Amino acid sequence: MNKMGMYGERCAARFLRDKGYKIITANYTTRLGEIDIIASDEKYIIFVEVKARGENSIAQPCEFVDENKQRKILSTAQLYLSSYPSDDLQPRFDIIEVFLDDNNKMKKINHIENAFDGE
Repeated sequence: MNKMGMYGERCAARFLRDKGYKIITANYTTRLGEIDIIASDEKYIIFVEVKARGENSIAQPCEFVDENKQRKILSTAQLYLSSYPSDDLQPRFDIIEVFLDDNNKMKKINHIENAFDGE
């Protein structure tokens, strides 16, 4: 992972904590894929994909979470839930876009809740 990605994930984790979410783990990796952040609140276990992009990006950060990436996240989340059941929490799949200025400092964060589903 590059420095921009690591910085984006730190910003996203801080953002989630500030909103009252509990960070369960970061960079959960299996043979099927990786989930950037797994967090929870009173109702949901949230699997978060973080995308950080600079001001001159050719597309919105969320556009880089294509169907193939979504399938990998879903498979990895299923594996996580089989190892760490959370029967009382509903799974949710979010994307956090971290927009960076020309100096690679956070300019804005956009949290897309329920960005895609497990169907």
